[in-house]
Amino acid sequence: MANRLGSESSPYLKQHAHNPVDWFAWGEEALAEARSRDCPILLSIGYSSCHWCHVMERESFEDPTVAALMNELFVNIKVDREERPDLDQVYMKAVQAMTGGGGWPMTVFLTPDQVPFYGGTYFPPESRHGLPSFTQVLRAAANAYRDRRDKIMESGAKLVTALSRAAARSGTGTAGVELLDGAYRALSNQYDEVHGGFGKAPKFPQPVTLELLLRHHLRTGNADALDTVVHTLRRMAAGGLRDHLAGGFHRYSVDARWLVPHFEKMLYDNALLASAYLYAHQVTGHADLRRVAEQTLDYLAADMRAPDGGFCCARDADSEGEEGLFYVWTPEEIDEHLSPEDARLFARVYDVGPGGNFEGKSILHLPHELAAVARAEGMSLEDLEAKLAAARATLLTVRARREPPFRDDKVVVSWNALAIRAFAEAGAALGRSDHVDLARASADFLWTALRPQGRLLHVYMDGKAKIDAFLDDHAALGNALLSLHGATLEVRWLSAVRSICDEILDRFWDEAAGTVFDTASDAPALVLRPRDAMDNATPSGASLAAELLARAGHVFDEDRYRKAATRILDYESEVLTRYGPAFGRMLSVLDRTLAEPIEIAIVARRGDPAASALIREANAGFRRNLTVVGRHADDSAVDVPLLADRDLVGGRSAAYVCRGYACRLPVTEPDAMKH
Repeated sequence: MANRLGSESSPYLKQHAHNPVDWFAWGEEALAEARSRDCPILLSIGYSSCHWCHVMERESFEDPTVAALMNELFVNIKVDREERPDLDQVYMKAVQAMTGGGGWPMTVFLTPDQVPFYGGTYFPPESRHGLPSFTQVLRAAANAYRDRRDKIMESGAKLVTALSRAAARSGTGTAGVELLDGAYRALSNQYDEVHGGFGKAPKFPQPVTLELLLRHHLRTGNADALDTVVHTLRRMAAGGLRDHLAGGFHRYSVDARWLVPHFEKMLYDNALLASAYLYAHQVTGHADLRRVAEQTLDYLAADMRAPDGGFCCARDADSEGEEGLFYVWTPEEIDEHLSPEDARLFARVYDVGPGGNFEGKSILHLPHELAAVARAEGMSLEDLEAKLAAARATLLTVRARREPPFRDDKVVVSWNALAIRAFAEAGAALGRSDHVDLARASADFLWTALRPQGRLLHVYMDGKAKIDAFLDDHAALGNALLSLHGATLEVRWLSAVRSICDEILDRFWDEAAGTVFDTASDAPALVLRPRDAMDNATPSGASLAAELLARAGHVFDEDRYRKAATRILDYESEVLTRYGPAFGRMLSVLDRTLAEPIEIAIVARRGDPAASALIREANAGFRRNLTVVGRHADDSAVDVPLLADRDLVGGRSAAYVCRGYACRLPVTEPDAMKH
């Protein structure tokens, strides 16, 4: 018999539908049940590709004895953090404040009024490694609520008050260039000169940080900043962090040298990394960085398209009950499917050997540069790359016959928006019309299926959109649509961008505070209104909103947007001073606002190949403060000052380039735009 979660659309919640736990989804029914029974709430938060979430389910939630105890003592609520990032943010901060750490699965005990009084992450079925057993935790939490209720209510209220004050602190500074220099110094001290990246194991890709360093190089000419970016990107691409057969990247590396990943694949990681490799290619011209960017997007196009449209959330780390099993190889498997010579060469290049490098098998990676291997083998680099490409294609076909990791088919607006932006910008810059087409199709899907009543919703699954969209959904989508407009010149996206900006200022802006919150003013009330400007795995909603408002303010010459962007930056100036590297996207927005603007306006004849060449040239470089707008000559009037009084030149598609508030004569040839 399925419990209540059987009627939910989230794959993660459905995974728990046959637990003997009497699970509720978050909502008034569950909260009313807790008030009626006068018992505490056990809130369990996780996501479908979380390895330890699966472990805790197997060990505890599927155990009838443990489930009976949970049902007796608590109202049990299961939450998919990808569906409800607002709940995840609020209670993660509470757990971190109570325990000094956090992660998933997250286990939080609440009063019926949603106030947290105890929490943690994974709890084992028996006490080990200094962790109490889950049943001990259950009894202790229930006893505390029964016997020491006044005390836990008082401490819980103090915790909520402290978190509320931290979220709503007042900002009084002014964000300036010194914040950018301070962040660079801090990142330099954390840089791993050998393996690339920052800090020690576990090591995360941090594409937002890499963009900030690219901007530092462009602003200052600092060659070390560029070397840091290029070396890090190359080491990640060579390591086991990358899927060398299908493309795309895993979540993070458990070691410092990018060899052994946590094998889940997330949409947002791959979207942001594709953009990072693209931007680095645009700055350096290095072909290998371009290849990785394109292959990462090709992976998303091939494996992560959602059934109805848009992109899926994630691929699990596990298959057949083992993490990484889908991705690893033995020498015998290589020998079985490749010729002896090709197998020997592939095993040498990708380090497949007896005993392996991961639980008896081998994670494919590139311990040596291909040029060095080619020299040692007495062959040209081109011949080596051709042989490896053929071998990879063969082994990819073989791998496709294995049981694949579970794919979470939810469509989340903010993550999809990151992908749309990456496809649009790469497609425009590299002349990949297929990538632009995919960006357009995905944007069309979001703008229709996830706005059923004209208001953006957060998530789509099984033919249904639900949950009001959050700040990052609106802001990420607005940025994506601006980039899509720059790739297509379709003016409909500009109208959508303006409506998104107005929605942000109407529903997420707090005039008294001078900043934005992550939930709308008319959203159902939680114990506190979440607001976090720090980047996590994705850029923060506040930073994306500041970026959108700064970009849109320039496009539409809208002072209201520009002032809001500046106030968001100034509001965070104190924490940017103290913790700059944790706010990479916010600092990139600051860098944008400080840079001299470059504006390119294109008026195109519809279907004109010359117009496509102008669009590609306009988007070819990575510039700190670039605005690309345009229209087709037969479009109706567009309320965009940059397009005012601009038309075809002699009947030909034309580009109007302005730098530093000074405009040049229009040009009709792409090469003329460079001068």
